[in-house]
Parts: sequence; structure tokens; C-alpha cells
Amino acid sequence: MIVKVKVTPKSKKEAILKKGEFLKVYVNAPPQQGKANKRLIEILAEYYKVKKDKIKIRKGEHCREKIVEISEDN
Repeated sequence: MIVKVKVTPKSKKEAILKKGEFLKVYVNAPPQQGKANKRLIEILAEYYKVKKDKIKIRKGEHCREKIVEISEDN
């Protein structure tokens, strides 16, 4: 499954909101050294109930808007 994600780093609260075709994800990690991306993967894994290694950022690793691929758990 391919998901379009808009990330807001350094948020006070972590949350996932559905906004049209995007998921708006608030993470409390800063955008330095991949910390926000790592936390994003953890949050999405919990949300979709899959293992973290099933989630890959396909596009936008250094941007707030990302394309994320989620492999189905077999």
C-alpha cells in the first residue's frame, strides 16, 4: 500500500489525522539525523499494526511531504 504523508516534527503531541488523500502525522522528534523519520515509521507501524521493517520511505526522506510504502504482514 502507498500512503502520502505530511509530517510535522517537534510537535507537543503525537497524532495521526486523515486530511483528504494525505495522512498528517505529528511527531515529537526533531528533524535532525533522521530522528523524525524513525519516529514516523514507529507511529505508522503502530497505526497500521505492522512491523517497522514493513514500512519504507520511498520519496521525500528530507522533506515534510513523503511517499511511504507499507508492505502487508503475511
